[in-house]
Amino acid sequence: MLALFITVPFFSILLFNLPFLSFIRRAVVAWAYVLFCSQILLVLRLFSPNFLADFASRTHFFNFNIALDNLSLIVMLSSAIVLFITLIVASYMIESEKKRFNFVNLLLLIQAGINGLVLSRDMFALYIFLEIVAITSYILIVFDKDIKALSAAFKYVILSTVASVLMVASIGLLLLLCGDTKFSSIHALIGGQQPNLIVMSAVALFICAAFIKAGVVPFHGWLPDVYSHSPAAVSVLLAGIISKALGIYTLMRVVNDVFGMNPKVNSALLFIGTVSIAIGALAALVQKDFKKMLSFSSISQIGYIILGLGSGTALGFAGAAFHIFNHAMFKSLLFVNSAAIEKMSRTTHMENLGGLSKTMPVTGFTSVVGFLSAAGIPPLAGFWSKLLIVLALILTGHTVYAVLAIALSALTLAYLLSMQRMVFFGKLNERFTGIREAGFGFCFSAGLLAAVIIIVGILYPLVLSKFILPLAGVIR
Repeated sequence: MLALFITVPFFSILLFNLPFLSFIRRAVVAWAYVLFCSQILLVLRLFSPNFLADFASRTHFFNFNIALDNLSLIVMLSSAIVLFITLIVASYMIESEKKRFNFVNLLLLIQAGINGLVLSRDMFALYIFLEIVAITSYILIVFDKDIKALSAAFKYVILSTVASVLMVASIGLLLLLCGDTKFSSIHALIGGQQPNLIVMSAVALFICAAFIKAGVVPFHGWLPDVYSHSPAAVSVLLAGIISKALGIYTLMRVVNDVFGMNPKVNSALLFIGTVSIAIGALAALVQKDFKKMLSFSSISQIGYIILGLGSGTALGFAGAAFHIFNHAMFKSLLFVNSAAIEKMSRTTHMENLGGLSKTMPVTGFTSVVGFLSAAGIPPLAGFWSKLLIVLALILTGHTVYAVLAIALSALTLAYLLSMQRMVFFGKLNERFTGIREAGFGFCFSAGLLAAVIIIVGILYPLVLSKFILPLAGVIR
């Protein structure tokens, strides 16, 4: 039954593109909404242990080496919500019916790819689904054929290709050593022997590849241009889930399920995570473009997830997974609002804006919710995931990293307050006196994401017991 998460979106694409069924193409947007909402509801239901066990045990015609746990569920829930929001934004931004049809097909392929990625328990299968998502992302970045987007996509393709080569090399070394690419087989073999040059090389190659895919410092060169020059709806998707699924989830899954926690790897993760937080935050602080600031902010927030993983504990792992979800919510929210501003003002340069909260109150208010959650201000959801990560660092004796994580959150608050002041507060620019909210779709999307952030934060005890604590059973 788990294979349905992969096969239904994939066969939907085939069905809607059959030449003799062209009359049903107008229903593709509605069908995509149904699929994304169905995945959200089903994943929420699957968090029940009994229902999860029953669902996963049912056989199906398609027999892949796949499995489902709470880490998979969190990423699948995050991806379904972000895809749903992306589709709403795209429906308002893309006027051509043919282009909208093509865009939805790509979103369905992304859904199938991410679901396959998070369900796979085989290194080669994981790589195949990862590349499906990556290649589809290239197409989405250049969807509007903008020259800046083409330049950014070229940089992304080059660096992503390097990452793919490193990943294939790592998988090849593991195959030579173990004779298999299943997670369980590799873990059993390398876990029962002393680390050797082949294992260490495979681990190093794979971690570097995941860092490139995630846009972690020092492999972050592609990320700001790609996020800021992509079409508005694509920026929501990329920042919300793509880089987290391709890089961070893959890193968490393979380090935990295949390589196992290792003190040297943990030390490297802690250092890289802290450097990413600092450089991303400092770079965001000096940006004048709304989308560029949010892009560098993403690099900084990814650092917190890596810190949680680097703690090497179940608590840190849970905090990292929780921050993947929270980051998907608040960063998607901020990019939705960026898209609304770009649509109405035709600019994302913050010095040309100002006072927009007077004419775009929903956008202004929800942006406050998003940046406060990103900065880790209680009781919003972002505070709780950062708290778990900081507690994990303190409990493992990494007090310096914990203090730096807290201090750099203040820097996050500083640059996001600066953004809010320049864009939404102060005197309204005379050029924008006639501006209104971008439309119901933008307000609904922003309101929905803001509501999720607030509700998850307020209901944190319930979220912790039902969704977060079960992640302790995932870590090896």
